[in-house]
Amino acid sequence: MNEQQAINQLNEYRQKLARLQVLSTYDVGAGLTVSRLNEDDHLQELHRKLRGLPSYMYLSEREQRLENLAHAYLAKYPAGIRSQLFEISDCQSADDEDELLLNELREKIKRVFAARGYDSRNDIDAVLNRVAEFQDLQSDLNKIDTKLGALEQYKPEYAKLLRLRYIDGLNAGETANALGIVRRTFERWKPKAIKEYINLS
Repeated sequence: MNEQQAINQLNEYRQKLARLQVLSTYDVGAGLTVSRLNEDDHLQELHRKLRGLPSYMYLSEREQRLENLAHAYLAKYPAGIRSQLFEISDCQSADDEDELLLNELREKIKRVFAARGYDSRNDIDAVLNRVAEFQDLQSDLNKIDTKLGALEQYKPEYAKLLRLRYIDGLNAGETANALGIVRRTFERWKPKAIKEYINLS
């Protein structure tokens, strides 16, 4: 990441936050919103973690084969059913046996999805796209917040400068005033603050 990319990332924070807020209220059917579906994905993953057991202790032999197949074919193993269906739809099997198992896995995921009120492929695709965008935006914002939070631990003045200047949108003079420093000090701190932010990327 270079200096301009870091500045662009910070500048986009408020726009992404606004988009996230709009997306979170979208009604996707069955009385659910995009944010509620996303929370449901997190709850599913939390439930698995809380069980704290290896899968062989609660899955049948065939279910274990399906789980192993999912791990083998997916570049990443997403937690939510929408992400799983999205990822597995395009998988190409290595042989006929794997293809049968992949089809079974696709159908299992689709049945769970359909049980929540989505029947047509168009419905599923539309919801998948909105939830995927919601999760991407959340991830982007969390990364920025995490880096600024880390920077605040050892250079709080730099973290505040970046928030005021690039996220809150204050100009250079306003940022300097808010920090209680002169403009010259602001100009000296700014490149250092950006460099520290980049180092945390």
